[in-house]
Amino acid sequence: MNQETIVGLDIGTTKIAVFVGRKNEFGKIEIIGRGKAESLGVRKGQVLNIDQTVTAIRAAIEQAEAEANMKINHVTVGIAGQHIRSMQHRGIRIRKNVENEISAEDVRELEEDMFKLVMAPGEGIIHVIAQEFIVDNEPGIKDPVGMPGVRLEANFHIITGNIGAINTLLRCIQKAGLTVQDLVVEPLASAAAVLSDEEKEAGVALVDIGGGTTDIAIFHEKIIRHTAVIPFGGNAITEDVKTAFQIISTQAELLKVKFGSAFAEENKDNEIVSIPGLRGREAKEVSLRNLAGIIEARVEEILYHVMYEINNSGYGGKLGAGIVLTGGGALLRHIIAYTAFKSGREIKLGYPTENLAGNTDDLKSPMYSTGVGLVIVGMKALERRGGSQEKTYEPVAGEEIPSEEQKPLNEEGAMNEDTGNSHEQELRENLGFWERFKKWFTDDIR
Repeated sequence: MNQETIVGLDIGTTKIAVFVGRKNEFGKIEIIGRGKAESLGVRKGQVLNIDQTVTAIRAAIEQAEAEANMKINHVTVGIAGQHIRSMQHRGIRIRKNVENEISAEDVRELEEDMFKLVMAPGEGIIHVIAQEFIVDNEPGIKDPVGMPGVRLEANFHIITGNIGAINTLLRCIQKAGLTVQDLVVEPLASAAAVLSDEEKEAGVALVDIGGGTTDIAIFHEKIIRHTAVIPFGGNAITEDVKTAFQIISTQAELLKVKFGSAFAEENKDNEIVSIPGLRGREAKEVSLRNLAGIIEARVEEILYHVMYEINNSGYGGKLGAGIVLTGGGALLRHIIAYTAFKSGREIKLGYPTENLAGNTDDLKSPMYSTGVGLVIVGMKALERRGGSQEKTYEPVAGEEIPSEEQKPLNEEGAMNEDTGNSHEQELRENLGFWERFKKWFTDDIR
């Protein structure tokens, strides 16, 4: 594979999407290949059925390979799910060699110390992102390299995830015959595709409404301040419509997409749509105002959780650029107006084409934000490594994940306990994986 080529793999609840990108002669990223397959083995961002997920990954990869006219081996993978958490932590390191200025190695060692934090059982650290540095009690330093100093401190944004869920995701990639180049929390990927530096500096909340989850990333002064994943998305809306009108999922999805609205008051009482009956049964008539009322109730719930996360972050009053909505759920009619009405903030629809070159007309949809963002983040990581594709995950002896036949997945995406080993023992055995995995993320994702 060309070293300047990056493949983003978005394993979502509704679709598996693959994007192949490379830099053109002007240094801009172009998407040269795409693939998409229906996602049947994923629920709320977590893999529940490995075989179905592997089949979908292979189908999407084959499409992307045919369009890009290349063989795909390495992928940058997005991870989401309600198990994703974030926290703030301050790291301190006293330098021994004080005669020399602070080096990149000093910063890297401070970041690596964060991966040694004791986490709750079953949790591991995915990202360690430096927000600001303090040198000899002097705060507000963005880059301390080259400065003299003895005491080096930093405030870190740390993103964690469930080890079992991550191991299951990695197993799917391996069974599909691929190597994981980088693993990226999806809100960070979407932010890379949608947000500008000016928005990040002014303060902005990115809200990515996907099929199974709603991802949030809050920036201020160009620094990531808060991330969260809400276990509700567009599929919850579809399920509500299906239950309310007693129709099948396909009909409910079509109703939502073609006639749905997030603002019930925008529909008239006499607007009616007819749904064909099943196997000779009579057609059903649905009031669009009633349909919008059902959708609005679920959207209001999603926005309640979004606003809670924004206010709880401490940056609710510092969002000069307001809220940017993206993801497939952001295409719902009137959702921009409804979000502005409920939040009292400036709302914008975010597209993933702002940072791309070439003809991007067929990519101008919020539903592609995560996939395109994975390419952008992967390209930046590749450049930091000097164009090397060698930063990959390899299985370690004793860390092989039991197959789905030996240890089937339960509804929460974790392995069922049907062997002699306890769940706690299995987690302790998997902790060795993080000693290898932590080396992936010594560079900041900004």
